[in-house]
Amino acid sequence: MTDIVTSRATGAKTGSSRRHFLKLSGTAALFSAAKAALPAGAFAQGAGPEVKGTRLGYIALTDAAPLVIAKEKGLYAKYGLPDMDIAKQASWGATRDNMALGFKNNGIDGGHILRPKTHLYATGKVMQNSQPLPMYTLLNLNEDGQAISVSNEYKDLNVQKDSSPLKQAFERKKAAGKELTAAMTFPGGTHDLWIRYWLAAGGIDPDTDIKVIVVPPPQMVANMKVGNMDCFCVGEPWNEQLVNQNIGYTALTTGELWSRHPEKILGMRADFVDANPKATQAILMAVMEAQQWADKMENRQELSEIVGRRQWFNVPVSDINKRLQGDINYGNGREAKGTKLFMKFWGEGGSTSYPWKSLDTWFVTENIRWGKFEPTIDIKALVDKTNRSDLWLEAAKTLGVAGVPTSDSRGVETFFDGVKFDPAAPHDYLKALKIKRVA
Repeated sequence: MTDIVTSRATGAKTGSSRRHFLKLSGTAALFSAAKAALPAGAFAQGAGPEVKGTRLGYIALTDAAPLVIAKEKGLYAKYGLPDMDIAKQASWGATRDNMALGFKNNGIDGGHILRPKTHLYATGKVMQNSQPLPMYTLLNLNEDGQAISVSNEYKDLNVQKDSSPLKQAFERKKAAGKELTAAMTFPGGTHDLWIRYWLAAGGIDPDTDIKVIVVPPPQMVANMKVGNMDCFCVGEPWNEQLVNQNIGYTALTTGELWSRHPEKILGMRADFVDANPKATQAILMAVMEAQQWADKMENRQELSEIVGRRQWFNVPVSDINKRLQGDINYGNGREAKGTKLFMKFWGEGGSTSYPWKSLDTWFVTENIRWGKFEPTIDIKALVDKTNRSDLWLEAAKTLGVAGVPTSDSRGVETFFDGVKFDPAAPHDYLKALKIKRVA
């Protein structure tokens, strides 16, 4: 693995390196000096990246940390991209619109996005005029670290993994003529799928028993405070902030719904990747190195301090650092310390970062379940077209990562309610589900 320590990342030794270079003579000396002067990995790639940078978007969520850390620690510059712009987006809808524009039109070429967005963009399902936007999934930014939280209106029920206690409460509220709302961040995105799965597992139909609405992550807590929602699913630090402000409580973290589930990705426009293969590799290596740093528990406090800054998240460190270290204050008198429910960024051999195609298969299948994709869609073709695990493996090889995955399947996945998903038989999974929009 590569450490974040080289002076080439900051340019501290640039002057002395150049003076030394001028003193050298002969082909061998020129070769040696050029190799020393170039950013790590750039020499092996020939002339280095095709561009000096581009713009990546992010939402103020803890799982965007690797993109921020790569900027703060000089890792993009280290790999030959000194002009990278990491730009905050107002919502997932704004991210989509800016992705459609592309950097050349003052938008973004990629960034921190919900994993299913690659499929939704590439098929045009959520794009203006249903115009497909070819996209690639380059790496998985994190596992776990989201949560489903409930309004204090249901404090007496003390809802946890089993959502069924809410069923009768919802029915009573509905009978009284009041509207029921469950909030998530983007239709067909991870938070939409987590809250739908959780509600359906408890016998609550997310399309008929409650209204599922879209709310940008930074606006979740404020909307819960004024009574606009009964429950929501979002990433951190917003669940922790909800608890800290005593507005509601966390029913479960998503790691309890599906242990080590995939979440956000580094996704990029296919045209940028195809036109700039060396720059893409440089971006991958910078972010992968940042993931390695972020995965170390001894760096979690500093990580919280960095992303909490005004220019990034503008959130108190106390709303970030506890859950990052596995200390979960659910609220409502329930607390668990030292759990393994903290956010994962790297994993052994990069197993967290690796973009397993089998996990993409679940996301497409689950979006068939809720009517986002037609049952006839070729799941494998869509996943193969959008998932670039080959580029991840190339970057890992350059970084010297040992023990990398040797297949594209993580195998059979098991959810909290005992339901299993076999990526080799996605339609069998669909048939076994009770609440769904597909026959």
